[in-house]
Amino acid sequence: MKERSARIDSEEFEQLRADGRPVVMRGLVSDWPAVKASLKGRSEIATYLVGRYSQRPVNAIAAAPSEMGRFFYTKDFSRLNFVKASGRLDAFLDDLLKASDMKMPPAMAVQSEDVDRLLPRFLEENPLDLLPGVPPRIWIGNRIRVAPHYDAKENIACCVAGRRRFTLFPPERTADLYPGPFELTPAGTPVSMVDIAEPDLERFPRFEKAWSEAQQVTLEPGDAIYIPYGWWHGVESLEPVSILVNYWWTPDLPEGVGNPYDGLLHAMLAFRHLPADERKVWRTMLDYYVFGTDGDAAEHLPDHAKGILGPPSPAMFAQMRALIRRALGSAG
Repeated sequence: MKERSARIDSEEFEQLRADGRPVVMRGLVSDWPAVKASLKGRSEIATYLVGRYSQRPVNAIAAAPSEMGRFFYTKDFSRLNFVKASGRLDAFLDDLLKASDMKMPPAMAVQSEDVDRLLPRFLEENPLDLLPGVPPRIWIGNRIRVAPHYDAKENIACCVAGRRRFTLFPPERTADLYPGPFELTPAGTPVSMVDIAEPDLERFPRFEKAWSEAQQVTLEPGDAIYIPYGWWHGVESLEPVSILVNYWWTPDLPEGVGNPYDGLLHAMLAFRHLPADERKVWRTMLDYYVFGTDGDAAEHLPDHAKGILGPPSPAMFAQMRALIRRALGSAG
């Protein structure tokens, strides 16, 4: 995996993004006061967070010690293997510090909380100049493992406290990662069913191909990683107190555009269970109208006749939604 140890300005970062590959940025946020507090000790970073706490409740998850820190499914896949609760951040941090002295602690995490609402002073004191205006989220926990999953966003993840190991796979390896259910998932989008720490290659033989293209790196406090759009990533927190701040964004989206994940679900509804010969026809249609493999599908039409094939605009997207609502209504 490519690494950079010097500070990166916006122009250099755009060049790295254009490459479309993960990049480790060593020391990118090493001057953050939060990172400096974490290097003094577990209680110091907990005190730092409590001093900036807005009193807003947080949502936390926990799994039994027998799960060995892995947030996943129960053995029969009927439910998730962790429980959820809501409470105060300072109480969670007290419990986290107590658990740090246990030989076999439960897995504990507060995940993806809005920093601006939860820790407003943190946001002021620990800025990321590369992404002005992108709202950060914070992840706090102990030694936990999150299965490989993907985000329909770009991501910079900054290690604040403890070490974190990232294992990344390109989107082209999706089939080799054996994605799980859509309806019930630990991470929002489907996760890989393979335990990358102990892969069962008899059950998941194609994972060997995915592993041959995996990229793995461990971040120290102050380091950051850029994860391109759609890359699968598994995350392991390696310390009793681990804190990460991340930034998700999707640049250059036309105003009013639909959610691609929603579009995937709708495409599955419409195409997945058609006969093979009909799916082949619709794959050609999607390539032509959606992915533009043969160029602009509307270039032969006069501008006034292009309709939903025309340039993106809020009005065009509104027209498209009206067509979809009409189609869904007629389908009952």
